[in-house]
Amino acid sequence: MRNFFLITLCCCFFSIQSLAQLSSIKVAKGNSMAVVCASPYASVDAMYMLKHGGNAFDAAITAQLVLAVVYPQAGNIGGGGFMIAHQKNGNNICLDFREVAPSKAHKDMYIDASGKLQPQLSKEGRLSCGVPGTIAGIFEMLKYAKLPFSTLIAPAIEYAKDGFPITERMANELNATQTEFLRNNLNPTAFTYNTEWKAGDMLVQPELAKTLELIRDKGVKGFYKGKTARLIVAEMKKGGGIITRKDLKQYKAIYRTPLTFDYKSHQLLTMPLPSSGGIILQQLFAMTSSVGMDNLLFQEPKAMQLVVEAERRAFADRSTYMGDPAFIKNNPMRLLDEQYLKKRMQDFVFGKAGSSNVTGAGNPYESEETTHISIVDEEGNAVSLTTTLNGNFGSKTVVSGAGFLLNNEMDDFSIQAGVPNMYGVTGGDANAIAPRKKMLSSMTPTIVLRDGYPEIVVGTPGGSTIPTSVYQTLSAILDFNKSPEEAVYARKFHHQWTPDKIFVEEGFAENTLIDLRRMGYQIQQRSPIGRTELIVITQNATDKKKNIIAVADKRGDDDARTEQSE
Repeated sequence: MRNFFLITLCCCFFSIQSLAQLSSIKVAKGNSMAVVCASPYASVDAMYMLKHGGNAFDAAITAQLVLAVVYPQAGNIGGGGFMIAHQKNGNNICLDFREVAPSKAHKDMYIDASGKLQPQLSKEGRLSCGVPGTIAGIFEMLKYAKLPFSTLIAPAIEYAKDGFPITERMANELNATQTEFLRNNLNPTAFTYNTEWKAGDMLVQPELAKTLELIRDKGVKGFYKGKTARLIVAEMKKGGGIITRKDLKQYKAIYRTPLTFDYKSHQLLTMPLPSSGGIILQQLFAMTSSVGMDNLLFQEPKAMQLVVEAERRAFADRSTYMGDPAFIKNNPMRLLDEQYLKKRMQDFVFGKAGSSNVTGAGNPYESEETTHISIVDEEGNAVSLTTTLNGNFGSKTVVSGAGFLLNNEMDDFSIQAGVPNMYGVTGGDANAIAPRKKMLSSMTPTIVLRDGYPEIVVGTPGGSTIPTSVYQTLSAILDFNKSPEEAVYARKFHHQWTPDKIFVEEGFAENTLIDLRRMGYQIQQRSPIGRTELIVITQNATDKKKNIIAVADKRGDDDARTEQSE
């Protein structure tokens, strides 16, 4: 095993040297295994684990840890996330390692003595941080992995210690965030630079390397107890943060029952509350099919209108009824009742825009910077893993002495009824702040099974656009028979009840937008929506050989690898 560990380190060194000139692979084809994620550094090392005795869980752990170093915008050890997995034995796993509110959190914590809301405090700085869950989640995943943790974390340690050359995209994002980094950190950080960052500059993170080494040597206690825990609490005390040693010590990842539903001879496995993503995904498929999608054309105005109106109703329900299930009195699963969802679409009229002033939440009782990893292995395991810091670079606060960014997930709560968060999503009492409560999420890691075997593994970052992007990607394949590339690269659109407008990416046909405006819709063009990571597995009818297509979104530096990738 010592020899294997040394080989892994050599692989890491080779990756650091070679990937400076290596372009991301956007579409990769293979027959046994695939990895798609936000960076070629992570996908190359994750694929290495798959090729050298590891399974999909090993690869997911390595990819997540490497992303914590090379993709600090969202990759993290100071945030949290969700995993949906399907094991080769047919078992399905749903793991919740979402952040939680500190024990000192309360409903009015962002309201000052005069009664004025201070929304910036939930978006930046130490008071915006929830108790991190990523490391607890990783050590739960380790129970299903095959390789030693020291092997899986080795690439991340090397990238942190020796550095890696950043891309032009990362240079631009670091430069754009310098003011926030300086405002929220009392000590210098690895992300601040005496001149502007540029492509090819080396990002070296020695403090993070030491923290990762501590986690390697002491396991989960290397983060939630001891030196790292002391450093997190010390950072809190520098600027009004409220995470305590007890909060860290008490954090546990939670196993939940996956949200499962059938659609067109497929079974979809996705995330239940405290993520709204799975409920919204099922609602969208149910509401659009209740009206009828089969006779419509892909992204024609009528098809887009149907999806928009389903999205409007789903997000209205999200704002009113969804939150941490441990804190909700009424059963939110009633939002998935077939008759309820049919009733929600009764007032839908083709050619006439709905209104969020008229269409609110239903009555079933008569949460942009994230990163996603999709993985399949040759044994038949599949992992769909979405993690986040919430905003780009999270709270913009680095734990001094430990070198990692903390999340700003407290903004995913409803900090005051009716007040939108950074993604423009409003909420109510179901998602109000409370001690030890999990904030509502939009993350939607999803696996699609056919005849009990993984056929599609998908997920995306994008804040409130996550469930609508996952839906549109899956609908493109399941409803319109689009190829994996077409499904990922198709222009995305989004409606979230409030504000009452359709957000669209650049490139939609002008005639389509004109038709939607004629119906009465307000259209707003915006930046690219999401970065979908997709794997599609089909089986040859003759020889039963698997065919895998892995697609990385061209909207970012994302990368796709299979066993055939060079």
